[in-house]
Amino acid sequence: MKHAGTTAVHSGSEDGERSFLSRKLQALRKSFRKNRFLLLLALPMILFTFVFKYIPMAGSIVAFKRYQFNQGIFGSEWVGWNNFKFLIQSPDLGRLLRNTLGYNIIFIVLTLICAVGFALLLYEVTSKGALKAYQTIMFIPHFLSWVVVAFMAYAFLNATSGMLNQLLELVGLTRVDWYNTSGPWAFIFPLAHLWKEIGVACLIYYAALMGIDPTYYEAARIDGANRLQMVFRISLPFLYPIMTILTILAIGNILDADFGLFYQLPMNSPSILETTDVLDTYIFRALVELGDIGMSSAAGLAKSVVGLVLVIGANALVRKANEENALF
Repeated sequence: MKHAGTTAVHSGSEDGERSFLSRKLQALRKSFRKNRFLLLLALPMILFTFVFKYIPMAGSIVAFKRYQFNQGIFGSEWVGWNNFKFLIQSPDLGRLLRNTLGYNIIFIVLTLICAVGFALLLYEVTSKGALKAYQTIMFIPHFLSWVVVAFMAYAFLNATSGMLNQLLELVGLTRVDWYNTSGPWAFIFPLAHLWKEIGVACLIYYAALMGIDPTYYEAARIDGANRLQMVFRISLPFLYPIMTILTILAIGNILDADFGLFYQLPMNSPSILETTDVLDTYIFRALVELGDIGMSSAAGLAKSVVGLVLVIGANALVRKANEENALF
């Protein structure tokens, strides 16, 4: 009798599990049919991400091998952590980390402050024609290649015929050989990055401002609030979530220097590497000179791991402060 009772219980539990799975499958099919057009719209990006982001992750094994073209990825000799030693044991590591982290921190802070500020200013513009003109002027530099920007900058910074040196002479100052003087580049890089990328960031924040219910501002005006008070009491609180998310994502790329900015803009001048050399340019030159693909792969893998840890850590800190503003 006990055996029969146990069998009945097991049979009942199995039937319950089948019924639960059946309901889940039906709900999944219903959700798929309901959202099939949205899923089709997302399909190209899903395939793109899978093909170009996930499949190449198998190539990370190159970071642990002495890659030989004739032997292929899986046939090359396994060397373990030896490829990582090149970067760790480099005497330039301190300078590279200082430049890479320093510039990226400046970029993050400067872009955040300026993009939010310009978005708030654009939000006050009532003329549609003027608004479109401002947005176009700010957005166009984003589409310019750093090669093009480098030659535009060369027209200003050329030691003999540059516009900036001619202007310095007009006001009685001496010419500056910009491409052989390392100091000014600590200011040139942030300005160039801000000029090129502020349009995109500003557009994101402006779109967030457009999503705010106008009745909040109307109620604030009735209560006698001025524009500055509305900015701090209404606009900025609504922008905090998107500001937090974009900052967390930027922190994840803090070791990824913009190669075009740091390589093309200073024309790869060897005399100013003290302030222009970052991890990406250093790895590129090492790859060109040594041809060591394993070493460059190891550096890229290390940066990715550090970036992942930083994103998780930054998100955890934000979650502790305000769970609603966290990325995940």
